[in-house]
Amino acid sequence: MELTIVGGGLAGLTAAIAGAERGADVTLFESHATLGGRARSTAPPYVANDGPHVLYGDGAPYAWLRRRGLVSPSKALPLRGALGARWRYRGRVGGPPAEVLGAATRRRLRAPHDVDFGAWATERLGAATARAVANMMGVALFDADPARLSAAFVWDRFQRVTAPRRPSARYLIGGWGTWVDHLVEQARSRGVRIATRTRVDALPEGPTIVATSLDAARSLLGDDGLRGESGHTLMVDLGLTRRRGDPFLVFDSDECGYLSRYSLVDPTLAPAGEDLVQAQMPVRPGESRADVRLRLETLLDAALPAWRERSTWRREQMARGRTGALDLPGRTWRDRPAIDRGAGVYLAGDRVAAPGLLGEVALTSAVRAATLATAPGNTRSAAPTR
Repeated sequence: MELTIVGGGLAGLTAAIAGAERGADVTLFESHATLGGRARSTAPPYVANDGPHVLYGDGAPYAWLRRRGLVSPSKALPLRGALGARWRYRGRVGGPPAEVLGAATRRRLRAPHDVDFGAWATERLGAATARAVANMMGVALFDADPARLSAAFVWDRFQRVTAPRRPSARYLIGGWGTWVDHLVEQARSRGVRIATRTRVDALPEGPTIVATSLDAARSLLGDDGLRGESGHTLMVDLGLTRRRGDPFLVFDSDECGYLSRYSLVDPTLAPAGEDLVQAQMPVRPGESRADVRLRLETLLDAALPAWRERSTWRREQMARGRTGALDLPGRTWRDRPAIDRGAGVYLAGDRVAAPGLLGEVALTSAVRAATLATAPGNTRSAAPTR
């Protein structure tokens, strides 16, 4: 059978490989000149991802990739001090707050999905702990008010991030662009045809997986119901002259921000003697870019002494609706846009109905979409894109 993939990001490339593995004749179309979507990286000497990225090695998506040789070389979170991590809490940067440490021991506690995290955690853990935990999870939610989200959604991710075993976070050597190149090579070796600079304006005939942003999918499919909650954040990449004592990670239990010194794991991401830092601060409703920038720079002031004087490079971008799915009270991942859209059309991406943490949703939905599209009996022949 012939299978068409629209979109060449992580979801599209994964769907193409999964479809080819199941015997389909796969063609992938990407409107941009380069593949990777939000997994693209800048060119050297500062190799910065399009936003903070990390791959978790303890989930089913990672196992699926690893079994097929689809993961490029990576390193684990460096175990320095308190796992190389610091917290900003009550205006100071130091070790993990007692409230966070206490909450992390409540491994058997389960949260409901039909109430907000703030109300549930305040009742079960206390107001101070509820606030510290919710704000810390800005690292995985990119939202200025995580307390408003589903209690189960926030709590499950907090337990995943603070699991007592060795941290599962994997940092890809050479940046995520290197991984994209590896996936492209693997897709082509499996016979996938890839056409870049090719915009698909009309839905092709035959089995098709739409692996674009939800906004682009809504336009292509003419389906106004393809909507869902997502984050809104300011992201800043910095090149800094190296300084002994700079932290690797800083969780912000005051204002939901986050920063990571990626070059500690992979020195090739910055010139010799320099570090690459990626930081983000979620945007509050109605907040101006100047105001959120000021709040982010306040975090940098607290975490990285004299960072302005040490700056050698800077990139700034605003991300809205492209930081993954957020579940409000009363909703779970099953309530997001379904993968199977009917009539041989399937959806893949990080805001659709699939479980997982951040990018795991895109990978899981891509494999599921390819499995459905190539199921026995789904024999509609595909026509060329017009």
